[in-house]
Amino acid sequence: MSTAIAKKSDKVCEVEIVRVKRGLFNPTLIAIVSFCILVSVPKPAYAMHIMEGFLPVEWAVFWWVVALPFFILGLRSLTRTTQANPQLKLLLGLAGAFAFVLSALKIPSVTGSSSHPTGTGLGAVLFGPLTMSVLGSLVLLFQSLLLAHGGLTTLGANAFSMAIAGPFAAYWIYNLTIKISGKEKIAIFLSAAIADLLTYIITSIQLALAFPAPVGGFMASFVKFTGIFAITQVPLAISEGLLTLLVWNWLQSYNPQELELLQLIKGGKGNESVSERVN
Repeated sequence: MSTAIAKKSDKVCEVEIVRVKRGLFNPTLIAIVSFCILVSVPKPAYAMHIMEGFLPVEWAVFWWVVALPFFILGLRSLTRTTQANPQLKLLLGLAGAFAFVLSALKIPSVTGSSSHPTGTGLGAVLFGPLTMSVLGSLVLLFQSLLLAHGGLTTLGANAFSMAIAGPFAAYWIYNLTIKISGKEKIAIFLSAAIADLLTYIITSIQLALAFPAPVGGFMASFVKFTGIFAITQVPLAISEGLLTLLVWNWLQSYNPQELELLQLIKGGKGNESVSERVN
């Protein structure tokens, strides 16, 4: 009997080894890792969205005040998620790392700012926009301290555009697309791409409010900033949507239990529905 148990154990081990090997050499995973390595190559440090000291003091304080309540509510949401389902901590880490790596890619744009992917759409779909507001804000904080991208005085403005407005857009676009078409892959692509674009629309609004044009005021500045951002941001948004879709496909293949727990794929028996993750 002990021999039979040993043989069965060996067979289980062999199956697990095969699964690990398949995961390691999965083309989608290789593509994701390759992209992350590519964008992680050190580049000249441009500002992340809006650089340190660029905004007037009154606007810097204003955006801090606006962003802070979302961060506090996000901490509550994050705490509830991790306490109810501790096994989701690794997936939370993945969502944060995905945003950190993508937003490390810098393309110089409007003076005092830059263009880059945001990576917040994935986390917003998985855990809701409030949780992503915390992860996105931490990403911005670490990059301002460690990489000199952005800054502490402008952290409120940058957090509102990338960690709050973008994730909320991604969350609602995902659910709206699922409700209308039922096409999950289209919903994932649109949520990531539109979150990226809205982030830069908000950034353009922030810059236009702080620096209205002498002729035409806010609207003239907004059109100017948006037009310049669009040159780089539209292709980046499309690319981010496609990459996010690759990551989603990988999660479906190799982490179905976590997605079922979040009730993002059929068969889920999580503690909360998709609509409740915004709370």
